Amino acid sequence: MIDSSMNELASSFRPPRLLRNAHLMTLLPRYWPRKTPLIGLPQEERFFTVEPQTHLKGYCHWQINRRISPTVILVHGLEGSSESRYMRGITAKAYQAGFNIIRMNQRTCGGTEHLSPTLYNSGLSGDYRTIINELITSDKLDQIWLVGYSMGGNLVLKAAGEIGQTQPALVGVAAICPNIDPTACAHALEEPRNWIYHRHFVTRLKSRLRRKATLFPGKWDLSLLDKITTISEFDDRYTASDGGYLDGADYYDRAGARHVLHSISVPTLIITAQDDPFIPYAMFTTANIQQHPQIAVVAPRYGGHCGFFHWRRNGEDPYWAENRILDFMRGVLPNK
Repeated sequence: MIDSSMNELASSFRPPRLLRNAHLMTLLPRYWPRKTPLIGLPQEERFFTVEPQTHLKGYCHWQINRRISPTVILVHGLEGSSESRYMRGITAKAYQAGFNIIRMNQRTCGGTEHLSPTLYNSGLSGDYRTIINELITSDKLDQIWLVGYSMGGNLVLKAAGEIGQTQPALVGVAAICPNIDPTACAHALEEPRNWIYHRHFVTRLKSRLRRKATLFPGKWDLSLLDKITTISEFDDRYTASDGGYLDGADYYDRAGARHVLHSISVPTLIITAQDDPFIPYAMFTTANIQQHPQIAVVAPRYGGHCGFFHWRRNGEDPYWAENRILDFMRGVLPNK
């Protein structure tokens, strides 16, 4: 049963009538003029070693006293980076609210192909568990949040489920449109109505692999790459084997956070839209999620994929989901 307070929160998102079209809502925020300057914020480039010869690059924005300030680890979505507009947007807001921010690049993203001999995938939650451990042991931080978008949302939820009750420094998680069941999401993405997103992702993934192959000659057989037309074909041929999975089906099944959500032990906010074109809302209506004492699902009827753009009200900017995440981390949202 969906909690009434979460229903009320979802109903606070009221987009213009034109943006009740899921595709317009998904695309418009990516092109709407928006200033996301981080000028004036202190910035430290940092490399986290998550496996031998594998390093993740992040940008740290520390408050004056980082140890007494809560820290947010931000993880982007498929084919995004630390420079994605939504990453920069929430960074500026959360820093202003008193949080340390670490904008991460997933493996090979954001121009970091040379920092890892492997590709990135939806199951690499261990990378973020390793980063958390480093921040605790090296930086002495004890209030850490995980926030992720889409694929990054799956990664932070999976990491939190794997951590369970073993890490008191993890205080909360927020995930926006997370692909917690990659099998269902890949099927939805390959539907004809989603051709524009599907083509974008497949084209970008193939281009990235070609760049990566020039840095690690002979590691991947690219002879079949031109013939690949779907994301499931790409993942079956390249992502799965690179990540140590049997095949694409094994990868999609094992990489999903849905298997470990029951073990999450910290307050967790999932924001998703009932009309998301390729993150099926049905994934979030199961009893193990709706009845979980720590997980709150906020699912407006509209919102597209990570869109959630509405006209300004109450002094807010139009980016509704960003503002709700900030409310959640500040403890403003109602309890589930």
